[in-house]
Amino acid sequence: MKDQLITLLVKVGVIAALASFGIRGTAIRRMLLRDERTLDQRFRLSLWFTAMFAPGEIIRILTPDYEALDLALEGALLAGIMGGYVSGMIAGILLSIPAAAIGHEYLAVPFYAAAGLAGGLLRDSASNPDDIWRFSPFPDVNLYRIFEPGRELRSAMFHAYLSVGVLVAEFFRQALGHEFGGRHLLFTVATLGDDPWLLVGAYASTYFCITIPLKVWNSTRNEVRLEEQSRLLLSARLETLASQINPHFLFNTLNSIASLIRIDPERARAMVTRLARIMRRRLRRQDHFSPLRDELEFIDDYLAIELERFGDKLRVVREIDPAAADVPVPSMLLQPLVENSIKHGIAGKLEGGTVTLRARRDGNRLLIEVEDDGVGMDDAKQADIAGPGEGIGVSNVRERLLVLYNQDHKMSIESETGRGTRILIEVPLHAPDGIRATG
Repeated sequence: MKDQLITLLVKVGVIAALASFGIRGTAIRRMLLRDERTLDQRFRLSLWFTAMFAPGEIIRILTPDYEALDLALEGALLAGIMGGYVSGMIAGILLSIPAAAIGHEYLAVPFYAAAGLAGGLLRDSASNPDDIWRFSPFPDVNLYRIFEPGRELRSAMFHAYLSVGVLVAEFFRQALGHEFGGRHLLFTVATLGDDPWLLVGAYASTYFCITIPLKVWNSTRNEVRLEEQSRLLLSARLETLASQINPHFLFNTLNSIASLIRIDPERARAMVTRLARIMRRRLRRQDHFSPLRDELEFIDDYLAIELERFGDKLRVVREIDPAAADVPVPSMLLQPLVENSIKHGIAGKLEGGTVTLRARRDGNRLLIEVEDDGVGMDDAKQADIAGPGEGIGVSNVRERLLVLYNQDHKMSIESETGRGTRILIEVPLHAPDGIRATG
């Protein structure tokens, strides 16, 4: 009796391990966890179940001492429950081939195919796919849900149907095994004698061999959903940050355009065109990363407008390493920093000044500098521009870098009153996984 109980326990352990390791691949996870599938996806899902459970059946046939590895019935049922009756039938037929061809267990073909079909019918009885994922390995929990106040009866009854369906499948295996003496179908209880506890153990092992994988996969599904929600939250946060508009720049630009309309319409038209490009990029940008080259082109439009306002008082120097041009950087990274240099550095200096943009690669890092020779800032002013309330300024850039790179970045501000300000940013050469980039 002890050996038979160990066999039943090993079965549960084996299927729990298979369920855990089998879903490690990203493609497998997507295929298994989706609620709706095309016919091709159902077929591929049945092949996955076959690949996961067929080796154990083959080992059991070739080495009878490893009976605990044969989980063909459970695999067929799970294929039907997860993928529908098409996946269940195909997986059941494929899983029965080794038993029929090698072990001469000919009843395995119709029996496993019927088990897969039954699993699909059980799936169809669910009011919605979430009912399958909420199924508990603990029978008392499923029973309680039937009487739980406020729960939809059909949803609660599905858990009862599924529990009974699994036990009925095992009942037919036992009945056919008794009828044919285990000659044409794997029969785990035919040699156990008349001990009722072993029979209970056989039913319990089959039940847990179905419910434990469902629980394991549901945990993975919840993790995927949490990751997706975190990604959507991250995306929404980035969109909010990237869509902020500094009203001072907009108002000043519109005033400049208004003053030029009468005296120089062509220059006014050019400023309107450049302003439209800037607004379109800010308001409609969907990608969180773009090549540094695109960011520099955007800065050209921005500086062209500022040059119209400041004239010869504003000078721009670019020291860009060509090898850094294709490196992805956060969209709208440079403009707020350049705007800060002009607003807090050059604008307050009577003779004007120079804004210098530098970018170069250093190993697997990208170094970006925005420097001006303006009026500079004391410590209190530095804290002010880096704090909240500065629109799409330095604080915005700092927050986006933290959201995108976590701690894998550096940003520093060096400034001295009367000497100017330098902002240094260091980021990886590659955009973080899961964040969309272009180029």
